[in-house]
Amino acid sequence: MSSARPLAPFVIAATGMLAEARIAERAGGVRAVAGGGDGAVLRRGLERQIAEGGLAIVSFGIAGGLAGDLGPGSIVVADQVMAGTENFATDAAWRQALARLIPDARIGAIAGSDTAVASVAAKAALHAQTRAQAVDMESHIAARVAAAHGLPFACLRVVADDATRALPPAALAGLAPGGSINVMAVLLALARAPSQLPHLIRVSFDTRTAMTTLLRCHGLAGRGLGARL
Repeated sequence: MSSARPLAPFVIAATGMLAEARIAERAGGVRAVAGGGDGAVLRRGLERQIAEGGLAIVSFGIAGGLAGDLGPGSIVVADQVMAGTENFATDAAWRQALARLIPDARIGAIAGSDTAVASVAAKAALHAQTRAQAVDMESHIAARVAAAHGLPFACLRVVADDATRALPPAALAGLAPGGSINVMAVLLALARAPSQLPHLIRVSFDTRTAMTTLLRCHGLAGRGLGARL
C-alpha cells in the first residue's frame, strides 16, 4: 500500500494573465492556469491540472464589456458561455453560491472569442448577436474542457474595457503566451503609433479598476472561489 498522502481537492482557474492567476490562487484551494491569449496553451494547462486531480474549473479574470450599462469594475457571474454555435451552461449550485457571496454581481451570458474583440463596432455586433454581457478569450475554452471531462464549471468575470472603449493595438501587443506582460512589445507598438498613448492610458485605468474589483471578488468568494469540494 502506498504511503503517499492524497492530494487536497482543488479548483482550476482559467485566466488570461498571470496577475489574474495570482489573485485566483490567493483564495486557497485553487490552482490557476494563465493562457496569455493562446487557447492551446490554456487548454494544455487545464488538462495537466485535471490529470493532477483538479475537480472543477472556473473561468476567472477580466473581460471586455458588451452590455452598454456595464462600466469598468462591473461583475458578471455567467449562467452560460457562448462561442459560435456552442452554448455551455454553468453549474447551477456554484453559480448560485457566487451570486450569494458577491451580491453586486450580474447573472448573464459571457461570450467566448478566440481573438480579441477590440473595437466598439465589434463589441456592438457581438452583443446584438448574442446578448452576452461581456466577452473574453478563456471562458469558452475552459467550458469545453470542463464539459469533456464532466467537471463542474463556473465563470466569474469583471469588466475592464466597457462597450464604449476600444482596445488600442499596443494594449493587445503586450500579452505573451503564459500570461506575462511583454513591456518591450507595448513600447514598440507605441513607437509605431504614438497616437495610441491616450487610449492606452485610459485602458490602463480601466484595467486597474477591474483588477481591484477582481481582488475583492476572490475575498468574497473564499476558498475554492465558491465551489463546494
